Amino acid sequence: MSSIAVIDYGMGNLHSVAKALEHVQPGVEVRVTADPEQVRSADRVLLPGVGAIRDCMAEIRRLGVDKEVREAIASGKPFLGICVGYQALMEFSEENDGVDCLGEFEGRVNFFGDDLRDAYGERLKVPHMGWNEVEQTLEHPLWAGIDNGSRFYFVHSYYVRLANREQVAGTCEYGVPFDVALAHGNVFAVQFHPEKSQKAGLRLLQNFLNWDGRY
Repeated sequence: MSSIAVIDYGMGNLHSVAKALEHVQPGVEVRVTADPEQVRSADRVLLPGVGAIRDCMAEIRRLGVDKEVREAIASGKPFLGICVGYQALMEFSEENDGVDCLGEFEGRVNFFGDDLRDAYGERLKVPHMGWNEVEQTLEHPLWAGIDNGSRFYFVHSYYVRLANREQVAGTCEYGVPFDVALAHGNVFAVQFHPEKSQKAGLRLLQNFLNWDGRY
């Protein structure tokens, strides 16, 4: 039986993610855990996250999840980051007056700003909350069966800008363009919430459960 460890450090919408995974692949063993052995022995690893990055990083380090993440990525097994779990993989976030993140990928997490406007000069609300179109910038197994321009559900006030443009798997625009998805080796990470994104999001989770981690 295939198994997936959803890393629990107290900062993710774990119930929704676990239920979505079980829905798209009945019989999959979903382990919501911070136990290093449970994470290490799982076939796949998912790092979720909601809330302020300062609190997330504090718990990640306190519980030793930083080591679990590094080991999982180095192992070559399929790894998926969601929302703050994506942001945490970067080097630095502007949130909470500046927070050092895990530094697994070169990139920064930036604030949308207090005076964010669209192309017509209309003011945009922050956080960016709701549905938005995602442009797929490269072919990847996790995009299989998902139309380019599909809409996904977002809730965030900070966005990722990757230094290595070859790692950008998807982009979006909300006042400014930002990098909504990362792909590198066995790692895929997204800013949106696939578990809340209906058909397209569930397809992405299904693709992840069928992915062998090669890209």
